[in-house]
Amino acid sequence: MVNKAIYKAIRDYVKDVQSTSLEEEFLFKSRKGKNQPIKVESLNRMIKEWCRSINLDGNFGAHTLRKTFGYIQRKYYGVGVEVLAKRFNHSNPSTTMKYLGISDQEVDAILMHDI
Repeated sequence: MVNKAIYKAIRDYVKDVQSTSLEEEFLFKSRKGKNQPIKVESLNRMIKEWCRSINLDGNFGAHTLRKTFGYIQRKYYGVGVEVLAKRFNHSNPSTTMKYLGISDQEVDAILMHDI
């Protein structure tokens, strides 16, 4: 499932791909081998190169994108931890809370909200 922005980005990307049989190819192909998908290791290397090119310090990779997705969904769109747990295929919401770095202090802070 993709939203409108992702659909447009993929549509534009596919327009740029010079191929005659897109239905039988991977969207993100490896440069090595015939019609193989990009590997996580290759994606990690690309992300690290992108970060270095803009002088962004830190250890970023494919997993960072997944965690950032969860953070944005929770913080900006108010998506509940239970829904994110299902999206991440976590066995329970507490795993997702640890994964997203939700602290006990953050949980305790909701007691200070006015009702």
